[in-house]
Amino acid sequence: FFFFFFFFKQKTAYEIGVRLVGSEMCIRDRYMGSEWPENDHRIFCGNLGNEVSDEVLANSFRKYSTFQKAKVVRDKRTGKSKGFGFLSFRTVDDYVRAMKEMDGKYVGSRPIKLSKSTWKDRAFVGGKSQIAEAKFKKTKLK
Repeated sequence: FFFFFFFFKQKTAYEIGVRLVGSEMCIRDRYMGSEWPENDHRIFCGNLGNEVSDEVLANSFRKYSTFQKAKVVRDKRTGKSKGFGFLSFRTVDDYVRAMKEMDGKYVGSRPIKLSKSTWKDRAFVGGKSQIAEAKFKKTKLK
């Protein structure tokens, strides 16, 4: 029964274009749904404390005029922060300024670590994941 369930889960996930890693969907699929602005410039924000909410994170970046959204990723069961989140900017200028000025600054009780989000590398094209397609064709991602 377990084998059938696992196989069905994998097959179904592949058919709808969701990449599974163990029993977890990749971050792009699970946390980066359609509620995010299109064609934005996104930053991965690490080392967040449990006290940091979406609002606290957003308030730290509102000084950038094209800041759009902040999201702290939380465990579904416990509601505790997983220690990371994402930030969205409309222009590359504010994206670069925020990366330079805010990396290592304290948000809550910890200094944050900022890096370029790779969510676009996992984007779905034509219902299939570019990662899965690249592995299948053994080619590099665009």
